[in-house]
Amino acid sequence: MREVQKMNKSWMYVILTCLAELVWVYGFNTASLWWHWVLIIGVIIIDFYFLAKACEKLPTGTVYAIFAGVGTVGATAMDVYLFGGSMNIGKTLFIALIMLGVIGLKLADNKEEAGKDMKGAA
Repeated sequence: MREVQKMNKSWMYVILTCLAELVWVYGFNTASLWWHWVLIIGVIIIDFYFLAKACEKLPTGTVYAIFAGVGTVGATAMDVYLFGGSMNIGKTLFIALIMLGVIGLKLADNKEEAGKDMKGAA
């Protein structure tokens, strides 16, 4: 039971690192004063703290894939909806591939964890 709580807490760190990443990516596009950059650096430091905490109990490859996938999809969405960028079929296709890859890694990790649990039950 305690291990499940640690895993759930680790997933909260994954969510926090993804949110923090989107904040600093947005900051890169909007910063114009020196103190904006100080805030962005602070958010980046917090972001990597959350990333490291998430990797303590979860597979690093999965955490990083989610982190990078959310960052890529989020940055693209911000570019289109906040900064006047364009969206085309190519971008849509490759975003879908990123999302499929992240989901595939998560599913593969779940199968591996389930296999470990079954070995302990024997």
